[in-house]
Amino acid sequence: MSILTFENVCKGYGQGTDRIEILRDISMQVAQGEFVAILGFSGTGKTTLINMIAGLDTPDSGSVSFKGETVDGPGPERGLVFQSYSLMPWLSVKGNVLLAVDAAFPKMSKAEKSAKADHYIQMVGLSHASARRPSELSGGMRQRVSVARALALDPEVLLLDEPLSALDALTRANLADEILGIWEQDKKTCLLITNDVDEAILMADRVIVLNPDGTLADPFVIDIPRPRDRMEMNTDDGFKALRATITKYLMDVGIEARVEGTRHLPNVTPIHSLPAAVKEAQASGIEDRFLTFSQLHKIYPTPKGPLTVVENFDLKVNKGEFISLIGHSGCGKSTVLTMAAGLNPISKGAIRLDGWNVEGADPERAVVFQSPNLFPWLSAKENVAIGVDKVYPRASRAERQDVVEYYLERVGLADSMDKQADSLSNGMKQRVGIARAFALSPKLLLLDEPFGMLDSLTRWELQEVLMEVWSRTKVTAICVTHDVDEAILLADRVVMMTNGPQATIGRIVDVDLPRPRTRKALLEHPDYYRYRQQVLDFLEEYEHGAKPKAKPVATAVAAE
Repeated sequence: MSILTFENVCKGYGQGTDRIEILRDISMQVAQGEFVAILGFSGTGKTTLINMIAGLDTPDSGSVSFKGETVDGPGPERGLVFQSYSLMPWLSVKGNVLLAVDAAFPKMSKAEKSAKADHYIQMVGLSHASARRPSELSGGMRQRVSVARALALDPEVLLLDEPLSALDALTRANLADEILGIWEQDKKTCLLITNDVDEAILMADRVIVLNPDGTLADPFVIDIPRPRDRMEMNTDDGFKALRATITKYLMDVGIEARVEGTRHLPNVTPIHSLPAAVKEAQASGIEDRFLTFSQLHKIYPTPKGPLTVVENFDLKVNKGEFISLIGHSGCGKSTVLTMAAGLNPISKGAIRLDGWNVEGADPERAVVFQSPNLFPWLSAKENVAIGVDKVYPRASRAERQDVVEYYLERVGLADSMDKQADSLSNGMKQRVGIARAFALSPKLLLLDEPFGMLDSLTRWELQEVLMEVWSRTKVTAICVTHDVDEAILLADRVVMMTNGPQATIGRIVDVDLPRPRTRKALLEHPDYYRYRQQVLDFLEEYEHGAKPKAKPVATAVAAE
C-alpha cells in the first residue's frame, strides 16, 4: 500500500529567462513501512522534493499526496529532520523535545508529555544529557535531539533531509545505525535524502537517484538481507556490486570532464627552486629521503602539566610520493600537517624537506585547508595571482597571468576566473584553493581535509580534479583525511595514526594500484577492497579510544 505518491510533479524558480527548472515530471510511490533513499548531487532538488512532502513547498504542476490526500501544508504525521539542528538554544534537550510533544498532543497531561519526551530521548541515547542545553552538546548529540523531536510527533512518515552530512565519519556512522535501529523497531515509513552511496545502500530498501536534469532514475533495489553490518559489507559481493553500479551511474550522469586544456604552462622558475650547484651537491640519495619526519613531538603546556599530542612520529617520504594520513578525530593528523607547513612550532625532533630543516611558513610548502580562505572581494584569478606574483618575481606579467589561468583551467574554472570569490559555491571556492596551491609550484603540497566541508558527490568530483592535476605535476603530497575511500584513492601509502594523546604511526599500508586512478576503475580492481579492509580494521581497533599495548612501530603492509 502506497503512503506517499508523486504524480508528474514539476517545480522551478524564477521568471522568464532567469527561470530554473529544478524538478521535472517526478512520479514515484513510497510504500507504507518502506525505507527509501534519494541520492543526488547538490542543487538537483533533493531538499525541494522533501519540502513538498513536508508541506513546506508546493509543486508548480502535478500533485503530491499522503494516504490519498493532497499535501497542502505541514502536519505532525510527517516528521522532518533537517541538515542543520534548528534547536532552541535557551531550552534543554528535554525542553526542545517537549516543544514537539506540546504541538502534537496539546490535550495530553503534563506527566504524560514528560514521559513521552523521556521515551524518545532515551531512544536516541541522550537520557544522561536531558538537562543540557544545545551549546553543551557535540554536533552528533544535537542531531540526535533533532531526531528525538521528530519522533516525538509520532509521525507516520519520517523525513530525513541529509541529517548526517555535517558530522564526522565516526559520529555519522553511529547515528545512522541508531536511526536504522529506530526504524526497525517501529517500521515507520522513512525517506532519507543523502549524497552518500554507502549510507544509502546500508539503510534503504530502495535507492532512487535524482539526476542533474531534475528527473528521477529507475530505482536500485537493495536486496541485501537485514540487519546489515557496516564492516561485513566490505566483503559482501552483493554490496560491492551495487556500490560499483550506483557509483558508475552517478559519475556518468553527474561528473563530466570540465578541463579544456587550451592553455600551456610557461617555462618560468619559482624562487624556492634550488640552485643547480646545491642540487648537484645533494643529488645522492635525495630522492628517497626528500621529506623526513624524525622523532617528531608536539607538546602543549596545560595547567596540569605538559600534554604530548604527537609522539615519535617517524616517516620518510620519497620525492613525488602521495601520502594519505588517516585516523580518528583528535589523533594529531592536522597537528603533524601544520608542523610540516611551518605554521605550528615543533616541540622535539625535526622535519627536513629537500635537505633543509622546516622552519616557519614558506610558499615552497603550499597548504589547502578545509576552508579555502579566499579574499571574498577578489576574483578567482586575483586570489590565485597573489601567491604567483610572490613566487615568480622574475617572470613577466604575461607569464604570471598564464600560470594563474593554466591552473584555474585545470580545475575546471575556465569560465569563472573573473567571478568574485563570494559569488562562488563551496565546491568552486575549493577549486580555487587547489589551483592556488598548485600554481605556487611547491616542493610539498599539504592538504588538510580539503573536501571535508563538501557533500560526498562534490567530493568525488574534486578528488578527480586533484588527481588529474597532481598526475601532471607529481608534487610530493600529504593529505589528511578521515575518509577511507579517499585515502586509498589518492595515495601511494596510507599512514594510520593511533589515538591521541601521544599519538604516533600505528600502521602503514602500501597501495599498489595502477595510476592514473578513477573511482570507477578502483571499485572494479580485485585488490581494492583488501586495502580498504586493512584500513577499516585499524580504525575499528582504535574506534573506542584504544591505546596500543606496546610502543607502536610503523610497519608497511605490502600487497600480497
